[in-house]
Formats: sequence, structure tokens, C-alpha cells
Amino acid sequence: MKGENSNPLASFSKLFNAQFHFFNVFSSFLLFGCGLALGIILSFQLKNFSLDLQITQVSVTTRSPLAPPPLPPQSFNMASPETTGVDVGHIGLTEFLKPPKVMHDMNDGELVWRASMAPRIPQYPFHRVPKVAFLFLTKGPVLLAPLWDKFFKGHEGMYSIYVHSNPSFSPSEPKRSVFYGRRIPGKEVEWGNVNMIEAERRLLANALLDFSNQRFVLLSESCIPLFNFSTVYSYLINSTKSFVESYDLYGPVGRGRYNRRMRPHVTINQWRKGAQWFEMNRDLAIEVVSDQKYFPLFQKHCKSACYADEHYLPTLVKIKFGHKNSNRTLTWVDWSKGGPHPAKFMRKEVTIDFLERLRSGSQCKYNRKTTNMCHLFARKFSPHTLHRLLKFAPKLMQFHV
Repeated sequence: MKGENSNPLASFSKLFNAQFHFFNVFSSFLLFGCGLALGIILSFQLKNFSLDLQITQVSVTTRSPLAPPPLPPQSFNMASPETTGVDVGHIGLTEFLKPPKVMHDMNDGELVWRASMAPRIPQYPFHRVPKVAFLFLTKGPVLLAPLWDKFFKGHEGMYSIYVHSNPSFSPSEPKRSVFYGRRIPGKEVEWGNVNMIEAERRLLANALLDFSNQRFVLLSESCIPLFNFSTVYSYLINSTKSFVESYDLYGPVGRGRYNRRMRPHVTINQWRKGAQWFEMNRDLAIEVVSDQKYFPLFQKHCKSACYADEHYLPTLVKIKFGHKNSNRTLTWVDWSKGGPHPAKFMRKEVTIDFLERLRSGSQCKYNRKTTNMCHLFARKFSPHTLHRLLKFAPKLMQFHV
């Protein structure tokens, strides 16, 4: 009985062991198959990725002739003996310093950008004769040009002339005149409009392109000199300050023109008035053409009865350069008759006594010393005064000196 009971258990055990062994073998084959399949799939995907990358590279190479890379910026000196077979010579400092022709094709943005460039080293690496730039803001011709011709005669190389006139005006100066070929690209200017300041900045910017220009004086077609060139040149070149009239004036034609929309950059206490006719040194001229803060405010908010030409420079100088300014103008004008325009002088009013009074009839400070030479120029003189001025100038103003 005992032998019979143990035999079924042994049979069951053998059967179970056989099934378990089969399951292990089957599992091993299954895992092996899965691993093999995974390896094949990964290998196929890697081959596809490599093939796609090669196709992309081939495609980019194929398309490159249709979309070439951008060309490098054009050089200002493209010509060379290797490329042209012609020796262009050495391009040195002399060529760099040579100012462009006054009648150029730069727009205002390009012009003031170029004019705003200033060397950081104060010493000049060349022999520099400082010049005075005479900036004439006119409607048409310089009415008293023959007088100015005598004023400038014999002083070539010590001055520059720039004329801004209405674009519709056709210049007719004779070739022998100092004004011949000195007209800059201009735009229309309206009395009392902010575009008058734009014209003044345009004159300054053109003059700044000449590195030799050291002093800059703004004049009109009705201005005359009160002294000979040597005296004017010495007065300006040796001055330690600029000459921009700037004063605080209460009332409707002073503070009454202030626009509160200019705050906080320009406050009512900073608002100033002064004559349009300025004289300034090179440093201040660069600051004026480079101004991107105050000038846009005047363009936007100084309109109609504001008269930007009487307020922009006086206010700018007050805010930023007051210690470098004399707060007076060098151009004598008669406002005694009242009205929006100064008095205009006719032929009979021009006498030797009258001119002497303009030359030495007041007192002021020059380089911290008191002097009676306060005005170098005067306006407004009609064309009919030319004959008398030419008659008196050689003796009174000593134009031959």
C-alpha cells in the first residue's frame, strides 16, 4: 500500500518539473526574440536618421547657389593695384581731413551723424590753422556781398563760408566773389518756424565737416562787419567763451511762450530767450548738432507763437553749458522801435558817427576784462546802404589791414 501511494506523487513531481523546464526555455526564447527585434528596429532607425542627415546636407548644398550668403560691406577704398592694375597712391591723413564739397547729397540725418564725430585726443597730428566759419542764413543772395568781399580779401585759409538759402533761389554770384560755390543743400525756412533751427543746425553740421573750423558765427543777408577781418578773427579765436544771448524774461513774449508739455526735461525756470544770431566754439557746435533730447521737444512743442529760434539755443545753453557762455550776442540790432522785427537802416542813416557808435558805444566783459568792443557785426542794412558802406569801410573799418 505504501509503495502504491508514493508512486503518484513522484509522477506528478516529474510532470511539474518538465512543465517548469519548458516554461523557462520558452521564456528565454521569448526574451531573446524581443531583444533581437528591438535591436533590428533600433538599427533601422539609426540608418534612417543618418540617411536623412545626409539628404539634408545634400539639399542645403544644392540650394546654396540659389541663396548665396550676404556680401561683406563695401569698402570705401575698393581699388587697389592688384585689382585694377593702377597704382592709386597712398591714402593718408591729408585725404581724410579734406572736407567734402559743400553741395553734397547727404540727407539731414546722415549729415548731423557725420558732423557729430569728434576726436577724443585734443592734440592735432598735423599743422592746423584754426578757421572761423561764417554761416549765412538767407532767403536769396547775400545782399551786401561786395562789402564782405572786401572784408575777406587777403585772408584766404583763415575762414570758411557757408550759405543756406531757399531751394528755389538760383545763385548768381560771380566767380570772383567769396560766396561763389558756397551754397549748401538747403530746405525752405519760414519766419518763426522751428525749421529755422533746422537750417541753423544744417549750417553748423556742414561747417563741422572741416576739421579746421574752430569758431562758428551765424549771420543774415543784411548783416555787416563792424571791424576788419584781423580784428574779428583775433576776437573770436582768442575768446574763452561762446556768445549765445540767454536771459530770463517774464511776460507773454518770454515765459509766456513756455509749453508745460516740455516738462520734466525743460522747466519754466530753465526757459530762456535770446537773439538768434550766435557765435560759438567747435565743442558747443558739436553738442548742438548732436542734441537728441531737447531739439525734438522744441520740434514737437514749440510751434506757432513760440518762435523756436529765440528760445532753443538760449534754453539749451542755459541747461547744459551756462558756464561756457558769455550770455550776449556779437550782432548789434536795434529793437527800440518795437514790433516783431528790428529796425531796418536805409542809405541816409549810414554815417561815420553812426557806425562808430555801433563799434564802441557800449561796455561788456571779454575774457573777464571790461571792453567797449562788444559787437563785431550789425543788422539790418538794406541793399541801398552798400554804396556808403563801401565808401566808409576802407578808412573806418580798416579793411586793408
